Amino acid sequence: MDAIAADDMLLFINAATTSTSQREFHGGADEQRLSLDFLHDYVIGNYRDLYAAALALDINDHNAALIVRKLLETTGDATAGQRRVEGALIARRLRVLPPQRVYDLFRALRRAKVNNRRTRAIIREWVAGRPDPAFDAVKYRTGLKRALRHAHVAPDGELGPFLFTTRDHRRYDTPLLETWRRAHYEKASVYGLPYTVAEGFAAKHGIDRATFLKRIEPRMTRLERLRVQESARRGNAAVAVDLGQMPLTRLASYVLSLPVAERAERRDELTGALRAAAVRAAGRAAGGWGRVAAVLDDSFSASGSAQKRRRPLAVALACHYLLAELAAEYVPLWTSGRTDALLAYPFGMTPLGERVLDALEHAPDRLLIVSDGWDNAPYGLAAEVLRVWRAKLDPARRVAAVHLNPVYDAADFDVKRLARAVPTVGVRDAEDVPALVEFARFIEGGTAFADLRAHFDERVSRFLEEG
Repeated sequence: MDAIAADDMLLFINAATTSTSQREFHGGADEQRLSLDFLHDYVIGNYRDLYAAALALDINDHNAALIVRKLLETTGDATAGQRRVEGALIARRLRVLPPQRVYDLFRALRRAKVNNRRTRAIIREWVAGRPDPAFDAVKYRTGLKRALRHAHVAPDGELGPFLFTTRDHRRYDTPLLETWRRAHYEKASVYGLPYTVAEGFAAKHGIDRATFLKRIEPRMTRLERLRVQESARRGNAAVAVDLGQMPLTRLASYVLSLPVAERAERRDELTGALRAAAVRAAGRAAGGWGRVAAVLDDSFSASGSAQKRRRPLAVALACHYLLAELAAEYVPLWTSGRTDALLAYPFGMTPLGERVLDALEHAPDRLLIVSDGWDNAPYGLAAEVLRVWRAKLDPARRVAAVHLNPVYDAADFDVKRLARAVPTVGVRDAEDVPALVEFARFIEGGTAFADLRAHFDERVSRFLEEG
């Protein structure tokens, strides 16, 4: 039973790291959602303690919110001790989730009529801990209003009239609320609001797009600047983006969104930013991984889907730059055979087996494979190469090998695996790779349940202490 429990939890963590219930290259959104929902229901029903503990791991925001929702929906199934631990984990995880996702979670709880005492207390605590209530009232007005009603909370000061008195046009003492009021009839006040709010007022006032973007730029977040760059360029407006401080995987996604010709033209700038982000991600581990060979999938399936455009390729590109910093000697091998990572684009079949053979010829200390696992040129060659290599050439496992897969396979309730001889772990962001490579030991060794539980307990303790 312990072995089954360990396998179930490892499978769940892979799914919670990679799946977002959106369409993938090889699977539709409906089957992704149904598969993930089944997995959540199965794990919470059989391993509630570990299900809650997953909030302390490097799972994605979609699954973190789903775990919180299901824990709150099933409060009656938990013991008093479980509720205490779950409450602490939920509160801590909500503090690190993007606020818009938390408000979406509260809306889902409201629609599901989940309004127990614990849910109301968690909403009250999260709202009370927000650093700028006026900012939330302006930017997330509908979400905040619904959350307060659901938790039976009366907001302090001017927030009550602002949120709940629709015809109240009095002056406000709170500067941001007053700016919002004045923006209804005064164009200059539009530029004192958060970008997403100001955009609606700009349309109302008929403000030229180029003029609006130029003047609102200081109020934009880094991600907002990225999102509007193309529309700004079409409108003959320039929006500056500080690439030097962007997270590695997000930066890789941005780079891949640019035309190949523009990437070549901006090579020094983009390469410098990617390397700087990789240095930050590597941290103290830089240069400590010895000789590393990486097989990186840039086949056509790395184009992802309309909802996750080029996401698998972005993870591979980010891993490429990170591994170059982690390794003392580094050999990258793209499935396409290309050697210019900056100009990568999804194309062709997936000859993973050939690239694995090429990688092993370099006698690495570590072999990393970043791929969705659809080995098809020819089909199954990579699995056979890895099986024979482990059984005949490296039975002592001198070479540490890990397959990192950024794509959830709904049919198998897991990420697609290449071979039993090499552990496969789900990957969300390249920044998580060092932790994931460490986590792979649980998959490779036929993990004892006690060891896995100890790992979860240690992560929970660290997660709560950091909060």
